Amino acid sequence: MTDQDPISARLAAAQSAARAAGAHALALFHDRDALTIETKHDALDMVSRADREAEDIIRERLGAAFPDDGFLGEEGGAQPGRSGLTWVIDPIDGTVPFVSGLPHWCVAIALQSAERTEAGIIFQPLTGEMFTAIHARGAWLDDKPLSLKPDTLLTNSLTGIGASHRTTSDHIAEIITKLMNRGGMFYRNGSGALMLAAVAAGRLGGYYEPHMHPWDCLAGLLLVREAGGVTLPLPVGAELSSGGVVLAAAPAVWPDICDLTGHG
Repeated sequence: MTDQDPISARLAAAQSAARAAGAHALALFHDRDALTIETKHDALDMVSRADREAEDIIRERLGAAFPDDGFLGEEGGAQPGRSGLTWVIDPIDGTVPFVSGLPHWCVAIALQSAERTEAGIIFQPLTGEMFTAIHARGAWLDDKPLSLKPDTLLTNSLTGIGASHRTTSDHIAEIITKLMNRGGMFYRNGSGALMLAAVAAGRLGGYYEPHMHPWDCLAGLLLVREAGGVTLPLPVGAELSSGGVVLAAAPAVWPDICDLTGHG
């Protein structure tokens, strides 16, 4: 990766923007009793000024560096660009853990072209961990390359399960029951992006969520694929704004998790 490479240059800028937004969010996290919490679709679909201000920081920094790029953010919506590249931003993935004082929240940024997700980062301010990936070049945790192990199985790892107001409780209960009957165990922390990063890092064997928005999942899906894992196709085009089913796993877990969920 060189300074002249436009994707690498954008990745470096996104890392810097994520660190700045993460630092701002972290300060608010430590003073979260002063935050006014609003709800969107239900009582657990939350947003605060921390989400909005963190996204503003990312948009301002990346917009200044790459004025022709477009944006799609959870809080700020879509802003068309002219370069053919779009930044897809979740300023705080895991707002419920954030406002509850739990550590499972992160900044997620993906760079999308018309054909694919070109690059992605997931930054966890509380731990300082920075996950990065570039299409066809690899994935890293800080400076360490990520490569999934072939002996990770459904029965010797945890499987992340995600849910939201867009998911029926009966369906999630059915998946968890099937998983446990096969000797697996489920895990959930409230941040789909972090759980996808955990799959890429070999900390989880797989991850399933019936519906995720693109800002929640694009960076994490690229991380898993670049670490040697398997996912459902990354959304592009019209699918980008609507999102959809997310399934990702280590190679030896993939057949089982596909069978469990009916996808793949």
